Amino acid sequence: MRAAHLCPRDEADLAELIAGRNAPVAIRGGGTRGGGVGAEVLETGALAGVRLHEPGALTLVAGAGTPLAEVEAVLAAAGQRLAFEPPDLGPLLGLRGASTIGGVVASNASGPRRVQAGACRDALIGARFVDGTGAVVKSGGRVMKNVTGLDLARLMAGARGRLGVLTEVAFKVLPVPEQVLTLRVEAADAGAAVAAMARALGTPCEVTGAAWRPGGPVWLRLEGLEVQLRHRAALLGRLLGAAPADEKAGGADLWARIRDGADFAGRPGDVWRLALKPSAAPGVLARAGAEDALLDCGGGLMWLLMAPGTDLRARLGPFEGHARRLRGGGADGIADAPTEAPALAALTAGLRARFDPRGLFNPAGG
Repeated sequence: MRAAHLCPRDEADLAELIAGRNAPVAIRGGGTRGGGVGAEVLETGALAGVRLHEPGALTLVAGAGTPLAEVEAVLAAAGQRLAFEPPDLGPLLGLRGASTIGGVVASNASGPRRVQAGACRDALIGARFVDGTGAVVKSGGRVMKNVTGLDLARLMAGARGRLGVLTEVAFKVLPVPEQVLTLRVEAADAGAAVAAMARALGTPCEVTGAAWRPGGPVWLRLEGLEVQLRHRAALLGRLLGAAPADEKAGGADLWARIRDGADFAGRPGDVWRLALKPSAAPGVLARAGAEDALLDCGGGLMWLLMAPGTDLRARLGPFEGHARRLRGGGADGIADAPTEAPALAALTAGLRARFDPRGLFNPAGG
């Protein structure tokens, strides 16, 4: 039987609903990121709409239920974008729906450009949310000069709905660059690839993407003015032997596939994502015994395609970082939440006790 859906009409309706709630809820925006199972579904779709866009001030404010595509269309019309390059994991996870901007924030969803522009939380300048008591909390502001309480807004980024239900988010945005250039660097193995990416990211070339897949070259992305790209590409050519990729192999589709983990979509097996020190990536990859892999963010983000049911954490043992199984292992195909170090787990528990004292939000871990 399909679970009941709760659909608050606006922020006030949501606050009233939460204040009188005694049973857990699973918060859902577009339903493209999984998690939040085992409870009545609380949908945020009515909390939608771009409420403010000031191109000159590089700011945008939107309801949490606004489809990501709508936000990106508004920005594109002004020659702007969300610099953190939010991924669309729906196809990878086999989920239908339209990703929402609130879901992006709740999961701190960020793409390859994170190495240069930062993550979603770095672009977030304000947020409104309803906590577990039904109180409406406002943090930060709608413009860059009014960012009081910024840390609390950023706390919501990556909380996966466990601290409250987002109702509105505000971002700083950036102009779309004039040109994009992808370079390739040959790498025989993971060690050589991580070394090449580290060296590229350590230059003043402002590399905005650095990724590698076993058996292929290292891909490096440059963005900016044409004259800048020529000089930066020449420098990377001298340092690393980097050469421009052909348009078919190194175009925008390449970075979209890397962003979304698209090369693992539709393939059998569990998909894991690890955040780790880039220098540890070659050793972790060797121990994992993966069927396929992708290193992004200079090696600091690793995607692994594993045989179904593989206990990757047990296989790897302790390492500096955390692992999350994105697909596989659960009834809905979405397995579990990220691992947390004991100190971080204690901090998380304290925050949940403060913001969600009755344990209403996303009981299955989101």
